[in-house]
Amino acid sequence: MDKKIVLVVDDEETMQELIRRNLERCKIPIIVYSALSGEEGVEKYRELMEKGMKPHLVLMDLNLTQWGRGEIDGVEATKRILEMDPDANIYGYTAWFATAWAQKLKEVGAKDIIERTVLPSEFRKMIEDILSRMGP
Repeated sequence: MDKKIVLVVDDEETMQELIRRNLERCKIPIIVYSALSGEEGVEKYRELMEKGMKPHLVLMDLNLTQWGRGEIDGVEATKRILEMDPDANIYGYTAWFATAWAQKLKEVGAKDIIERTVLPSEFRKMIEDILSRMGP
């Protein structure tokens, strides 16, 4: 089975590592790429596309400016990725899931919002379900 490419855009390195470790336990083989700011996420998506390695899934945090690495939030990063690739498969993954901000993420084109409070096993199942519905 081909490995699925997942791009995780989150400004917290600890969260990046937790997500990576969790995804490595999925039944579907996954390669995880990371971006620590919205700007870096947009650029990493572009680079992967240019190499013929378009991400199957982008996990987008909302609050990407907290640690001072970038100036755009998850909504703006989502918009920019979708401008470059209208078929991008973007899901919010945030603690801000029940806010108007999270709703805005969906309004600009994210498929859905995954609550960061879900158990790791539930998160893996959600990701496996999303990826298994996709083609190669």
